[in-house]
Amino acid sequence: MRLVVVDDHPLFVRGLELLLPITTDGRAEVVASTGDAAAAAALVSQWHPDLALVDLHMPPPGGIRAVGAIRRTTPRVRVVAMSGSADPAPALEALRAGAEGFLPKTSEPEELLPPLLAVLKGWAVLPAELLHAMLRPTRAAAVDLDGEERRLLRAIAAGRNTIEIADELHVSERTVKRMTAALLRKLRVSNRTEAAALAGHAGLLDE
Repeated sequence: MRLVVVDDHPLFVRGLELLLPITTDGRAEVVASTGDAAAAAALVSQWHPDLALVDLHMPPPGGIRAVGAIRRTTPRVRVVAMSGSADPAPALEALRAGAEGFLPKTSEPEELLPPLLAVLKGWAVLPAELLHAMLRPTRAAAVDLDGEERRLLRAIAAGRNTIEIADELHVSERTVKRMTAALLRKLRVSNRTEAAALAGHAGLLDE
């Protein structure tokens, strides 16, 4: 397993370079690293690793933008975000930007191999605390939707496409797209799937 590490803490990077091969019996190694978030995508494109580990708390443009840039330039490379903070918000942003998993930087090197292998197999890896934060409805429950927005959200949750929604709401497809974009911004989600999931958890579909 070849990894590129994007992190501006040299000691942490050096620790991974030294300890990962030892603790994984040579199954994982760091092939390249950078402390510059702006250079992350180019470095990953150059090395084509199996995984990119990205620290979220880096100087501008920051780790979240680095995750998005890597996903755009090398979509086949799996990205795992890391952070030393307990705040779930950056981790959630990283997942929306395209990261397949998140690991705390407090993880011991010998604990990294199983989750990294799981990510390579297509699994999403999250600590239990972050998963609970994602499912907690407090943020969405405070969102106040009017009747038209609720009708739109119910249609989205029902899996209807733009044409079907336009017919149901008696508006044009262009209007549906505009309304949907506004609704996603209001719910602070990036796509229809997240909107439907958030609505279900928060009870936004209740009459």
